[in-house]
Amino acid sequence: MKAEDIKQVASIGGGVIGSSWTTLFALRGLKVYQYDINDECIEKCKEHIESNLASLVEFGAIEADKVEGIKANISYTTTIAEAVKDAQFIQENGPERLPIKQSILAEIEAAAPADALYASSSSGLLISDVTANATHPERCVGGHPYNPPHLIPLVEITYCEKTDQANVQLAKDFYQSIGKEAVVLNKECPGYIANRLQLAVYREMIDLVMRGICSAEDADKSLVYGPGIRWAIFGHNMIMQLGNPGGLKGMMEMLGDGGDVWLADMADWKHMPNKEYGEIAQASVDEMMKNFPDEVGHTNQECAKYRDKMLVEILKLHHKF
Repeated sequence: MKAEDIKQVASIGGGVIGSSWTTLFALRGLKVYQYDINDECIEKCKEHIESNLASLVEFGAIEADKVEGIKANISYTTTIAEAVKDAQFIQENGPERLPIKQSILAEIEAAAPADALYASSSSGLLISDVTANATHPERCVGGHPYNPPHLIPLVEITYCEKTDQANVQLAKDFYQSIGKEAVVLNKECPGYIANRLQLAVYREMIDLVMRGICSAEDADKSLVYGPGIRWAIFGHNMIMQLGNPGGLKGMMEMLGDGGDVWLADMADWKHMPNKEYGEIAQASVDEMMKNFPDEVGHTNQECAKYRDKMLVEILKLHHKF
C-alpha cells in the first residue's frame, strides 16, 4: 500500500485532539469514521468539528460552500469495530494512560483489516509499551500531533524494534500527503522531541518567575516577541546558521564558553513545582488576559479563537492554506 492508496481512515476518540484530526482528514478529502464511546460524546465531537470548520471559514482558510462537502466525508459511530472495519489508516486518540491505549489497540486489531496501519496520538508514551501485547506490532507507530492537529503541521512519528520500517515510511508519506510536517525519531524517547524542547523552555520560565526575576507576563512577552517570532520561520539551528558569516559552526566557535555562566545559573531541577508555580503565576496570567486588547480577548475561549486566527495567518505564509 502507498500513501495515495489511503482513502478511508478512522479516528478513535473524539475529544479535542480526535475531532481536530477528523477535521483535517475530512478537509483533505478522506472518508473518515469518527468513533467515541457514546452518543453524548459524539455530539460534543460534532460541535468541535463544526466550530473548527466555522473558524476556518471565518479566517479565510476555506470557502463557506465547501463546508457541507467536508462534513459529508465524516461518519460517526459508537462502535470501534464499525469505525475500523474498512480503515486503511487508524489514528487512535484515547486517554494518555497505557492500559487504556493497550485495550483500545486490542479492540482495533480484532476488527481492522490485516494491512491497516495504526498510529497513536500519545504525547509521551513509548510505542513499544503501547504495543507490548499487540498481535501485529509491526503495523503500529506513534503519531503525535501538536494541538490543534488541523492547524499545527507537526506530527512526530515513533517506532520500536518490532515496527516494520516500510510502515514507518508509509506513515510519514501519508501524513505528508495531507499537509503535515512529519519528523521521525530514530530512537524511542519519553516525551519525543517537541514536548521536551517545550518543557526545557518552560522549566526556565518557571524558574525565572519563581526566583522573582520577572513576572509570568513578561516571561511570555520575552518569548513571543523575541525568539518566538523567529521560531515561527526557522528552527534554532537555522537561526544560528544565519547569525554568523561562518554559519552554525562559526556561531558556535564565536560563542565559545560564553554560555557557561548562563548554564550554571539556569534551572536544572527534576521535579515540576506545579502547585507553587500555579499560585505564583495565575494572578500574573489573569492580569495579562485582562489587559489584552479586545481583538485578542479576555477569556480562554476568546484567546483560543485569536490563537487559531493567528495560526491560520502564519500557516498561509508557509503556504499551508
